[in-house]
Amino acid sequence: MNIALIFPGQGSQYIRMGQDFFDNSNESKSVFKKLDETMGKKLSELIFNGSEEELSKTTNSQPAIMSVSIAILEEINARGLLNNKNINCVAGHSLGEYSALVANNSLSFEDSVRLLIIRSEAMQKSMPIGTGGMAAVLGQSEEETLIIIDKLKSYGKLFIANDNADGQIVVSGEISAIDYLCENAKSLGAKRAIKLPVSAPFHCELINDASLKLKVELEKFTFNSFSCPLYSNVTAEKSDSKNIKTLLSKQIVTKVRWRETIQNMIRDNVQAFVEIGPGNVLTNLLKRNLEGIKAVSIGKLSDLDKLEVL
Repeated sequence: MNIALIFPGQGSQYIRMGQDFFDNSNESKSVFKKLDETMGKKLSELIFNGSEEELSKTTNSQPAIMSVSIAILEEINARGLLNNKNINCVAGHSLGEYSALVANNSLSFEDSVRLLIIRSEAMQKSMPIGTGGMAAVLGQSEEETLIIIDKLKSYGKLFIANDNADGQIVVSGEISAIDYLCENAKSLGAKRAIKLPVSAPFHCELINDASLKLKVELEKFTFNSFSCPLYSNVTAEKSDSKNIKTLLSKQIVTKVRWRETIQNMIRDNVQAFVEIGPGNVLTNLLKRNLEGIKAVSIGKLSDLDKLEVL
């Protein structure tokens, strides 16, 4: 069976995520130790005992989510629960691409943390906190969402940030337009619009400065050859170590083409998906839109039993 490993992005964080792995797995505990050492602060303490507000800050949530994903993956590997010969490819939703790069042995865990420190700081500084945001628009196609965006021009700039699945589009932009959309979704034609727990408008031109900053910094890092293909958010197709730096810098300001990515993986004979990291957002998107596709989410220690079905 051909398996794709998929990794969640920002917004999936919650207090005490990964703690059961920390408490019961030496491999996972080692990941959190390396996180704290690389960050130069006890981010693990925030993850397990902090406040939701502090954890949701971009500079904390990005390295935190990636680290929890890798801590879980390390325990899966230690137990031999996945046959690496069956891992056909990997992908990550936005910052999840950095988890995917660690998973396919292109980037060391420590370098992934270092890059996410740079990325998150650049993204956060590109707009003051409170001036931009994101919202999930439910029940609308991309074309229908563009019509809504056009209607809201007078309230602020909005852009399509994520094409997640049929009926779920994420928009990004100025907070005045985001707030109006969430308060008036039904009258605008959407089933619902939900404000996301992020502190900046990702994947749009409003944070172009962050893309330029990351492009320069990426040149200081080495990416090894991929042990398996990674599907890029930017192209929805397989990428490689030769073009990944360009794609990672573009990813910050371009639409995440997740729906197309999943479709292309299935086109390329992926038969099952394993989501590794906090929450189960990506698995729910798969199950809602693709009947008959096997998909499991591994976010808690008790979830490891799910891998037996694969």
